[in-house]
Parts: sequence; C-alpha cells; structure tokens
Amino acid sequence: MTTTSGPLLITGATLADGTRTDLYLAEGRLADPASAPAGVERLDADGLLALPGLVDPHTHLRQPGREDAETVASGTAAAARGGFTCVHAMANTTPVTDTAEAAEYVAALGEREGHCEVRVVGAVTKGLDGEELAELGMMADSAAGVRLFSDDGRCVGDSLLMRRALTYVKAFDGVIAQHSQDVSLAGPGACCHESEWSGRLGLPGWPSQAESIIIARDVQLAELTGSRIHVCHVSTAEGVDVIRWAKARGIRVTAEVTPHHLLLDTSLVAGYDTTFKVNPPLRTSEHLEAVREALADGTIDMVGTDHAPHARQDKDHPFDVALPGMLGLEQALAVVMEVMVGTGRMDWPTLVERMSTAPARLGQVPGQGRPLAAGGPANLVLVDPAARATVDASASRSRSRNNPYDGRDLPDPVVATFWKGRRTYAR
Repeated sequence: MTTTSGPLLITGATLADGTRTDLYLAEGRLADPASAPAGVERLDADGLLALPGLVDPHTHLRQPGREDAETVASGTAAAARGGFTCVHAMANTTPVTDTAEAAEYVAALGEREGHCEVRVVGAVTKGLDGEELAELGMMADSAAGVRLFSDDGRCVGDSLLMRRALTYVKAFDGVIAQHSQDVSLAGPGACCHESEWSGRLGLPGWPSQAESIIIARDVQLAELTGSRIHVCHVSTAEGVDVIRWAKARGIRVTAEVTPHHLLLDTSLVAGYDTTFKVNPPLRTSEHLEAVREALADGTIDMVGTDHAPHARQDKDHPFDVALPGMLGLEQALAVVMEVMVGTGRMDWPTLVERMSTAPARLGQVPGQGRPLAAGGPANLVLVDPAARATVDASASRSRSRNNPYDGRDLPDPVVATFWKGRRTYAR
C-alpha cells in the first residue's frame, strides 16, 4: 500500500453544512486544531469542501482469480482517486468468497494492499449456484466479520432458499443483498432493456418487470422473516414503486442505485459498444427520472458503484456475448454531482448521507461515514465543487479500461483523499 502519512493541518475547509473549519489529522484521527504544533505541515483548503470519506457498498475487485482485470491494490487506488475510504468487495471471485477462509483471505489482501478499507461481502450460496447456503455464520464469525451477503451477478431465485438465508442472517443482524433479476422472464441471453431500442437493434430484451417481480418477492420474505434485505442496483420505475410500498409498510429494506443508471440511457447501446453492456441494462429516460427522484427523496438509500472491471478480451466480442459491467469508482462522485447536486435535486448534506453515512450503516462499518469532528477517525475527502475535466479512460487507476464516461465533460472534484489520516490520493 502506497500512502503518505504524518500530522497535517487542513485550514479553511468548508463542511457539507456550510461551516468553515480547520481539521488537524494526527495519528489516524482528527484532533483539536488548536493542538497542532507550529511547524506542522499545512494544506490550504480555501474554496474546498471537506466531506466524510465515501463508502461503496458494491465493488468488484476481481482478486483472487482475475488479476488481469483488477486487483485489490489497483481497485482501491481507483477508489481513493474517487474519494472513497471504504469499499465492499463482492463475492464473485475465483474461488468464490463462500467460506470463512476465503473471506479472511480477501480481508488480509485489503489490510496488506488496500488504499482504502476493504470490507468483505460473502456469497449467499455455495459457488453462487443458488442451490445450497454458503457458510454464512462462519463468515460472520471469522476475522473478516462479514455482515453483507450477495450472489451479485446472479439472482437467488429459489424462494425457500432465500427465506432460509434471510432467517439465518437475522441471528447476527446480517443483510442479504439481492441482484433482482427473474431470469425465467428476462431469459439468459437478455442484454438490453426491452424497448424500441432492443427491437431495433435485434438484441434480446430484459423487461423492467424482471427486476420488480424479484424485489416484490424479497421484500415480502423480509417481512415474513423480520430480516433485512438490500436491493442492489435498482434501475426501474417499477422497482422503485415496490421499494416505496415496502418502506411504507415498515419492511426492513434498503436500496442502492449506480451512477450509470442515473446518467446513461439505452440509446448508448445503438453503436453496439460493449462498454455500455451492463447488468441490469441501461434504461430509458422514464426509468432514469424515477431513480433520480427516488435517490433524492430517500426511497433509494444510497449510491453503489457496481464497479465491474473487465479485461479487454472479455469485452472485445459481439454485444450479446461480451461480459456485462463497467467501471464506476473514479467518476461516481462526479456523476452524482452532475445529475443530483448541480440540478438542485440534492444538497451536500444529503449527498454525504447517500454516499457515505448510509452505506457505512448498511455494512456496519463503525469507522466510516462519521461527521468530521475532533476525536473521530480521519477518513475524509477534499472536494473542489467547481473543477471539471474530460474523462480519460487511459488515465484510470483501474487495470481495466471499460469506462463508460470516457470523453465526457464531468466534474473532477477530488483534490485529496485521506484514510486513517494517510493521504491515499492527491491531485
């Protein structure tokens, strides 16, 4: 892990609520600025916002098994570039993170090589096969302390198995995070939102109801068991409606939306550029509007990047054959600023809630998502709200280049990221 450390006094920063303050970073924590020695290193943050470090509930780091696409080191370097001080590493690695030993291995990689905190997401079922529960309790009791479980990339389709999973994790207040996709409705070859675009392009279509049907089943199972369900990458108006209904009933459900489902629409698929193949697929404008509104009003609790790096050989295929997924960590904050803050839909305190506090609460990460106050951990990001740049995929810190924002003019807000007081990124 390459970071710089040492006491640092940040002067003249502005917090999310508009308060102007100094921040003193010492020994991994925030201390009283008045206690900073005269010769301490200083950083002038006039005009910059100081926000709690961002937390991603949904990151694919690919290690072990696909180090050609991403590693813990490269993925967390990309995270630091995006202002993140914590990511949750999904379980679809090789081998799958479905045992205590596998979870501890990923956690150890994070400790040794991470540029931010790496929390382990365990599989719900063995081998992600959807047939037998993985070692949920043993992963929870392991040194990795797993609290979030997901077969992301595959839907847990068996209702009885899903009920058992929800019942099992309730004992230690775990959370099942579901990839909501009724494959019997969508079909295994579905790769485009079912609309005039899928018909025009001759691509197998995925109807939006394939998402909402599974969400409806799962929230009712969560109500039945009294357990917690988290809906990954909500992308449809119908899915939003079900979540809103479930929350009104008091069901313990949370949900996330990706940056790309906030900004990018189905029309981008017209050129058959596999960079824009993602699961769930890019949707049409009415769905984008629905998830934006839901993120603003809190129906969708948080942003999850679904950062999914792929090596060139996995994307360099016909559209229906290429692997789905796109990068997200480095431009996540930029997209939310562009779509939500810049349009007046969201203020800065709400952005902090959606991108730091809520995901830290979901993953039960005590040192993340906390207010920047003396005595707390020094996990923060300095943001220039006025900075913009053209995204250059070739400059990514990720090992992969499947960046859907390449060539777009977007905010370029991150000036510096600090994790445990160590500077993990500086412009």
